[in-house]
Amino acid sequence: MAVQFVADPPKRIALVMHPDRPRARELAAAAREWWESRGHLVIEDASLGGPDPRLGEKDLDLVVSLGGDGTMLRTMHVAAARGVPVLGVNLGSLGYLTQVEPGRVEAVFERLVLGDYEIEERMTLDVSFTGEAGDQQFIALNDAVVEKDAQGHTIRLQLRIGGADFLTYVADGFLVSTPSGSTAYNLSLRGPIVSPRLDAIVLTPISPHMLFDRSLVLEKSEQVEIEMIGERTGVLVVDGLTTIPVVPGDRVRVRAGSRPARVIAFDGGDFYGVLRSKFNLADR
Repeated sequence: MAVQFVADPPKRIALVMHPDRPRARELAAAAREWWESRGHLVIEDASLGGPDPRLGEKDLDLVVSLGGDGTMLRTMHVAAARGVPVLGVNLGSLGYLTQVEPGRVEAVFERLVLGDYEIEERMTLDVSFTGEAGDQQFIALNDAVVEKDAQGHTIRLQLRIGGADFLTYVADGFLVSTPSGSTAYNLSLRGPIVSPRLDAIVLTPISPHMLFDRSLVLEKSEQVEIEMIGERTGVLVVDGLTTIPVVPGDRVRVRAGSRPARVIAFDGGDFYGVLRSKFNLADR
C-alpha cells in the first residue's frame, strides 16, 4: 500500500448517494452548491448506491460517496476501474470504509480545495472463475468467498497455494480477503484484523469440520486456488455484490489485484481510532 501526498485540488467531482436515504440527497444538494459556487464541475449519480452501478463518462478527479459502507464499496468498484479516488461520507452504522462524518463535510471540502489531503492506495484482488457457468473475471475490494448454497450441509474444497495442494477443507465455505476486507466478513469469522497499509491476502475457513481452523496470511505475490470437490454445490460471492453458482470441478483463482482502489485520507488516516470507536474499546 502506498500513500501519495497530493497538492492539486480536484476540479471535476461526482457525488454518489444512496438512493433510499433522504439525508444522502440533502447532503448531495448542499455539496453540489458548495462546489459549484467555487467554479467546480459536479455530476450526481444515485445509481451507484443501488444494484446497477455506473458513472458518467466525464473525466473525474474525485468521487464523493454519501451513504454507508455498502454505497462506498459499490462506488469504489466503479471508481477503481478508472483510477479515481473516493471520499466516503458515513451515513451508515459502521463506517469502516467511510472516513468522514456528515458534520465535518464542509471542513473536509476546504482541505480538498487546499490540496491538504492524501490518496491511500488499497490492495484489491483479481478473482478468476473457471467452470460450468463460464470463465469470468472479477475485482474484489473486500473479499471473495466460496460457500455452501444449502442449509444443513457442508461442502468440500481443495485449497492450493502457489500451485501446490495445501489442504482439503470440509466446511461451510472459504473466504479470501484483502486487508481492507479483514474488518468485513473475515472479522465475523474471527479472522485477523489486518492494517489496510499492508499488502497481504487473508485466508479464513468458514466453520470447518476439522482440527485446523486457523486463518492464513499470505504475501501478496502468492496465488490461491479453491476447487469445489465432492458432490455438493455452492456459490462464489464477490464483495457481496456478485453471486454465481459453483459446482464440483469449478475453480476459483485469486491473486493480488493489478489495480489498487484509491481513497481520500487526511493526516495519515486513523484506522485504529475507527476500530476502537466501532467496538467501543476502552482500557481496563
